[in-house]
Amino acid sequence: MSVRTPPRLVDLAGTSLLRDNEASAIAALEYLPTELFPSLFLEAFFGRRVETLKALLQAWPFVRLPLGGLIKMPHVGPLQAVLEGLDVLLAQKVRPRRCKLRILDLRNTGQGFWRMWSGARQHASSSLHMTSLAEDSSSTEQPLAPLEVFIELCLKKRTLDGFHTYLFRWVEQRRVSIHLCCKKLQIFSMPMKNIKDVLSRVQLDCIQEVQVNCIWHLSTLARFAPLLGQMTSVQRLLLSHIDVSAFEEQQQQQLVQFISQILGLHHLRDLHMESPSFLEGHLDQMLRCLTTCLDNLSITNCLLTELDLNHLSQCPNVRQLKGLDLGGVTMTNFSPEFLQVLLEKVAATLQELDLNQCGITDSQLEVILPALSRCLQLKCFILYGNHLSMAVLEKLLRHTSGLPSLNIELYPAPRESYSSQGVPLEGRFAQLRVEFLKVLQDLGHSRIIGIFLSPCPYCGYDICDDMEPIVYHWNTPD
Repeated sequence: MSVRTPPRLVDLAGTSLLRDNEASAIAALEYLPTELFPSLFLEAFFGRRVETLKALLQAWPFVRLPLGGLIKMPHVGPLQAVLEGLDVLLAQKVRPRRCKLRILDLRNTGQGFWRMWSGARQHASSSLHMTSLAEDSSSTEQPLAPLEVFIELCLKKRTLDGFHTYLFRWVEQRRVSIHLCCKKLQIFSMPMKNIKDVLSRVQLDCIQEVQVNCIWHLSTLARFAPLLGQMTSVQRLLLSHIDVSAFEEQQQQQLVQFISQILGLHHLRDLHMESPSFLEGHLDQMLRCLTTCLDNLSITNCLLTELDLNHLSQCPNVRQLKGLDLGGVTMTNFSPEFLQVLLEKVAATLQELDLNQCGITDSQLEVILPALSRCLQLKCFILYGNHLSMAVLEKLLRHTSGLPSLNIELYPAPRESYSSQGVPLEGRFAQLRVEFLKVLQDLGHSRIIGIFLSPCPYCGYDICDDMEPIVYHWNTPD
């Protein structure tokens, strides 16, 4: 039988204060202990006590008000009451002595803040620490700075929903005293004209992550580029499906418009490009515009030239890579030297390597094995979807057995597992499975390895049956 935790005295005091006399509660705010404010705010917010909410904002003793986790999007009612209270605060030339509010956070965060102060979790030491922080800040007079409003921007439709439309209109009328900030920008579907209109109200230098998850033509990316160039704090950039029909002089100008803006991204650490057809034959132009050493680089499902990949291996800004993903970039007819050089360059830092569906052959893999075996930080290696023999896969297992951190290995089934027409053979694969297990037992330490059978070229399913891709795991005892 569970025992319910009794409410804290401080929570009971706040509830009683509001229920007995709202006017008295408002008058007492100047003298209430800091730890009472969050529970009092929750009571007023969910009880729709607008006047109390306004008064609480005038005396809010914390720098940040994490409101987003309390609002059920896209309803504007609760937000409207808070914004009315902020209008009263912003209209004052001198902020009230106790008010330390600098950030209104409308992202879906802050649940920990409310749980801690409402007593849902036992955080006595943390509460004391946060109380002291709030009180310490009250002893110093803070200059009147613009209030920062943090939001999440996920552009999925042609226009903004009612919640964001109301908020943007409110911000637009108070641009001097309000800075609208966004850490993460996601674009799924919205006309470029509307995107520009939305971003014209946002402090672009606050954005740290940009995700473009829709099909754009290179010309659209070029129109977006000047906005990207103003996002000088971007650390992670993801571009998906940038299409170009034929690379002509006009496309070259559009490419230059885009990559020239990369020069201004001095904090870029992660660069992910899915199906960037515009990069074929032009990767060197992109790489030359990098001004920082990348932590993660992903260029997937596109055509690149051998010269492109040679430029990649020589680029000084990839020497500290932790993650490299070239999945879906066909390398069958290329010299493996570029990959060997690249792995040698990043051996001290590389943790994740994805070479799935690259058309890598036996001879190419054999060339890179020595360099691969020196990547001592490697945790994840993905190689499925390549046409490799059992003999070379056995060499791979032996070369990677000395990598102490490697715990995710996804490899293709040996090509001997297929018929001459490319159809998976269950019986043959079962025999090879036994051989794999023997190799792992001979190596003598625990490993979990996934082996993928490629889809049947005739029906599109594995083992000619309606089933998910098959993964076999071996966990050998020490």
